[in-house]
Amino acid sequence: MWRSLASNMLTVLVVMLFLLGGVILWGKSQYTAEGPLETAICLQVRPGSNMTRVSTSLEEQGAVTSGTIFRLSAKYTEKSSQLKAGSFLVKPGTSMEEILDQITLGGASTCGTEIVYRVGVTRMRAEVRELDPASGKFVERAEFEPGVDEAPAIFNDLKSAGDTRFRVALAEGVTSWQVVDALKTIDILDGDPGERPAEGALAPDSYEIVAGQDRTDVLQQMQDRQALLIAAAWENRSPDAAVQSPEEMLILASIIEKETGVARERGQVASVFTNRLNRGMRLQTDPTVIYGVTKGEGVLGRGLRQSELRKVTPWNTYVIEGLPPTPIANPGKASLTAAVNPDQTDYLFFVADGTGGHAFAETLQEHNRNVVKWREIEAQRQNN
Repeated sequence: MWRSLASNMLTVLVVMLFLLGGVILWGKSQYTAEGPLETAICLQVRPGSNMTRVSTSLEEQGAVTSGTIFRLSAKYTEKSSQLKAGSFLVKPGTSMEEILDQITLGGASTCGTEIVYRVGVTRMRAEVRELDPASGKFVERAEFEPGVDEAPAIFNDLKSAGDTRFRVALAEGVTSWQVVDALKTIDILDGDPGERPAEGALAPDSYEIVAGQDRTDVLQQMQDRQALLIAAAWENRSPDAAVQSPEEMLILASIIEKETGVARERGQVASVFTNRLNRGMRLQTDPTVIYGVTKGEGVLGRGLRQSELRKVTPWNTYVIEGLPPTPIANPGKASLTAAVNPDQTDYLFFVADGTGGHAFAETLQEHNRNVVKWREIEAQRQNN
C-alpha cells in the first residue's frame, strides 16, 4: 500500500514538474514574443513608481499580454529595482523584454512633453511641445521668448513635472556671447557660466539638459563636440584648401556660415573665398565688418554705414588682407567641411538674388549686372 502511494505521489510530482516547466516555457515565450500593441504609446513612469504600477499601466494600454508575466520577469531578471523615471515611446509589436530594457536601462526620455530652448541668431525662444506617439511628430503647445514674454501657465506647470525633458538647441551661426547670455536665462540651470568660450568653439547642435545642471558643464559639452567636428573636418581636408591650419579653417567656416543659410550654396561660397585668398584679393564680406562693430554681442539691427565699411578694424575684410584674427560665429559641421572642401569654381563674387540665395559671378562685369538686379528687387520690395 505504502509502495503504491509513494509511486502515485511520484507520478503526481513528475506531472506537476512537467506542467510547471511548460508554464515557465510558455511564460518565457510570451516575454520574448512580439507584443500585442498596434499603435505606439507613450509610457510614463513617474518618480517613485514601482513595477506593479508599470505592469498594470502596460496591461491597461494593451502593450503586454500579461502584467503578471511582465512583473515576474522583471523580478526573475533582477530588474525590478532598476526602474527609471521618464517617458518612453513604446512602438507597435514591442516585446515585454524590450519594454523592460527601455524602462530600466535609463537614458533620455523618448516621448512625452519637452521644453526646448532654441538659441537663434536673432533671439532665443522656448518651445513647449509634446510627441504624438501615433504620428511620431511633436505638437507645439506653447512658445514664448524668455526674459521678454511672460511664461505661459503650461510652461510653469510642466517645468516642475518629473517626466518633462529639457533641451537647448543652438542654431548655426550664433555667437558665443549669445549662447552664454541664453544659458543665463534658463533658470533650471545652476552656476555662473564663467569666462565666455572662444568664438567658434561651440558646436551648433541639440543638447539634453537636466534641472540643476551647471552651466559650465553644458558649455563644456558644446566645446567638446565642436573640437571633434573641427578635428574630423581638418583630417578630411582637400589639398585645394586655401587655409593652412584648423584655426584658419574655423575662421573661414564662420564666415561661410554667416554668408549663407542655403545648404547647397556653402561649397560655392567657400569657393569664392578660397579663390580670393589664393589670388591675394580681399574677402570683402559684410558679416566680418558687423562683427567688428558688435563683437558678437547681439544683433546690429541696421545696415552698415559707409564709415564702418571704411574703418580699420581687425575684422574689416574690406581694408585688411586675408582672414580676420578670429571666427565671427560658431559654424556647424557643413560649413567646416565646405571651408576645406570648396566647390571647384572660378567664382570671385556673389550677391543676394532675391530668393534667399545668391547669384555668383566670375567677373566684376557680370557681378555688377547681378548687383543691379538685386537693387531692383530691393526697390520693388520697399514700394510694396
